[in-house]
Amino acid sequence: MTFVFEEERASDSPLIEKIWRTQSAQADDFTSHAASHSEIVVTRYEGRTLVTVRGPETKASPASVPADSEFFGIVFKLGTFMPALLPRNLMDRRDVYLPVASGESFWLDSSVWEIPTFDNADAFVERLVHEGLLVHDPVVGAVVQGEPTPLSPRALQYRFVRATGLPHKLIQQIERANRAATLLGSGLSILDTVYETGYFDQSHLTHALRRFLGQTPAQIARVSQPDFQLG
Repeated sequence: MTFVFEEERASDSPLIEKIWRTQSAQADDFTSHAASHSEIVVTRYEGRTLVTVRGPETKASPASVPADSEFFGIVFKLGTFMPALLPRNLMDRRDVYLPVASGESFWLDSSVWEIPTFDNADAFVERLVHEGLLVHDPVVGAVVQGEPTPLSPRALQYRFVRATGLPHKLIQQIERANRAATLLGSGLSILDTVYETGYFDQSHLTHALRRFLGQTPAQIARVSQPDFQLG
């Protein structure tokens, strides 16, 4: 088993999707799934600490994890981003590593910040917002909910992609694949999953899951607990 435990919690912050942490048991390779949300990840291994800002991922890709490492992440709500580190510039593993000042602090916007923890992540995000380093574009929520806006289609698309890094259609495809995987993991048959998630047929479902999750429907259905995704 690559990861010895997994834990995540919700947040009272309207800008946080979830907060998670895990620990690796051994060095191993795994599949990083497509993801529509940006996040900040803190990694500790071999006496080193990394503070990473990650963007969305448009497809499944191979990744590796070192042994005896601890990971903690803050996943932002869709449309929440750092203006100095736009999601489109971080897309598909073009991560940015923030300079670490010491074992417990790092540099951000010419200031030293305390490295956040699983327990104080909410306060950390609140400070980011207060300093203007983290913002949320309400246009994203309006588009996702299908609500009308006074913006032209071109301006709407620009705002949406700037805040998320991805077109709305691609985000819908990623989220549908994740929902299909959840249904398959819960025991729903492949054909019923096709129907519930609106794919044309089993071939269409298979193509989507291979693209976004790196597995076929049958592979997902055979695994009682899918490999933990970092973020």
